[in-house]
Amino acid sequence: MNEPEQPSERYYASTQYLLPADEAETKRLNKQHAIIVRAFEGRLSLAPISLKTGDRVLESAAGSGIWALEFFEFNRTNGITIDMECIDISSKQFPAERPPEMRFSINTVAQLPSEWIDRFHYIHQRLMVAAMNDSLWRSAILELIRVIRPGGWVELLEIEMETLGWGIGPRSKQLCTLIQTMNAEKGVIGDLSFYLPASLKGAGFSDVHCVTRHVSIGGELGCDGKYYREAGDNEDNRKKGYSSEEWRDIWMGMKGPVIRGGGYGIVNSEEEYEALLEGSLLEWKTSREAYTTFYTILARKSL
Repeated sequence: MNEPEQPSERYYASTQYLLPADEAETKRLNKQHAIIVRAFEGRLSLAPISLKTGDRVLESAAGSGIWALEFFEFNRTNGITIDMECIDISSKQFPAERPPEMRFSINTVAQLPSEWIDRFHYIHQRLMVAAMNDSLWRSAILELIRVIRPGGWVELLEIEMETLGWGIGPRSKQLCTLIQTMNAEKGVIGDLSFYLPASLKGAGFSDVHCVTRHVSIGGELGCDGKYYREAGDNEDNRKKGYSSEEWRDIWMGMKGPVIRGGGYGIVNSEEEYEALLEGSLLEWKTSREAYTTFYTILARKSL
């Protein structure tokens, strides 16, 4: 094979995290937020919490801040003004406008400020699978139990990255192989529905459990070329899912790491990777078999 090309520039906050942190990714994350909330029946949180004014909440991996802003407003609408800390490894996606009770800062869950001890009543974190390896997860879980108050809940939402339900044809199966190879090289833990509960219990958390939701991908086109989504498809699961383009855009964001990694034996240039994605896109559009799985893992710090 020829020497792989260098990828077009997008901003990546670290070499460990496989997705970018730029304006295009902010738009994608905000669309994905709506998909995740729909998948969990419109709920922003599954934790059995009862917050009151002044309680402290931490959102780790805040990204664009869309979850934090909606969670803050939901509580304020119900007469509760919470005190929120929102952290991420980059500030590029932080919202320009937010209430004074919300603070955004550059921090990592693997090494939180030392003064944060038994500080938070509730901690929420979403989609860190592509940013973490075993060592980072172990550090993060120890930090979470250090900073959560006794009786407080931690809620970690993740996506399945080991058993991939969206490899449904020759091109999308190639893409799955590429992503799994890259994950292995980066030390990504694919099945967090087993890894995280065991790790949380090992760190001393109690009441640990996992809630699962399967979410559809694509299926817009039937064999007659009809756009089912535009025609008002009445299948509830189908409505909750990703469009083919939305799912393609996740992997388009990983083009930089893929090309810098040499294409992992499957592609050798940006053009080849983009062609692989477009071939996968067509498979997702014309099938109703593709899906992904979200996990919400809940854990409580004992009193």
